Amino acid sequence: MGLIDFTHFVNELATQSGQAILPFFRTAIATEDKSRGGAFDPVTEADRASEATMRHLIKRSFPTHGIVGEEFGAEREDADYVWVLDPIDGTRAFIAGLPTWGTLIGLTYRRRPVFGMMHQPFTGERFFGDGGSATYRGPGGERKLMTRRCASLKDAVISTTSPRLFAGDELRAYDRVESVARLARYGCDCYAYCMLAAGHIDLVVESGLKSYDIAALVPIIEGAGGVVTTWEGGSAADGGRIVAAGDRRVHAAAVELLSR
Repeated sequence: MGLIDFTHFVNELATQSGQAILPFFRTAIATEDKSRGGAFDPVTEADRASEATMRHLIKRSFPTHGIVGEEFGAEREDADYVWVLDPIDGTRAFIAGLPTWGTLIGLTYRRRPVFGMMHQPFTGERFFGDGGSATYRGPGGERKLMTRRCASLKDAVISTTSPRLFAGDELRAYDRVESVARLARYGCDCYAYCMLAAGHIDLVVESGLKSYDIAALVPIIEGAGGVVTTWEGGSAADGGRIVAAGDRRVHAAAVELLSR
């Protein structure tokens, strides 16, 4: 794949998936619960329409590539190149009419995230990166993404989707981190990671993520100068318990508190 053609293709995925989603946003859309009795895990026709659109385009353009998506599972997962898709990350926000959701489009090469985009079609924003650099494109134009310096956890702005998604030891570990931080914000899903890459949030701590929740965000965060790992310091590519920071000093302090 040439760089120019590849960039054009990912942007086309974002455009087409966004066109599939927006007719459903802020409408009386039906919602199903995938949780089977656990915590509410919603899915809508917008999720399915978006992922189906992206899968069609990928299969037509790159038939040897694999695809892993939240709604329709995995195909050719052992391929060198695998697309990792979350059609609407933040479905709870979507059904509440809040614009803190986004479409995650990730590409891995031999299981390592090499490119990612978060597209918010309602606000017209795209955040994308390849691990070496990251870029924002939106109504105000285009600019390079860069995390901000933050020397201490006590000066940090922290985000998580909801503390209620933690339980037991994980909740106690998260509380240790939040109790030190300056400010906490909830409910931002993938948007929090992009605000970290943009230099507005310093730390994101979450648990129970799947690969499609994080793979696209890894190259954006790393390309902006940040660090994202599991709580144990390993690769974040497959999800699990994730900690992302704009400054390595804050990341180290959070990992230390999380591992107590």
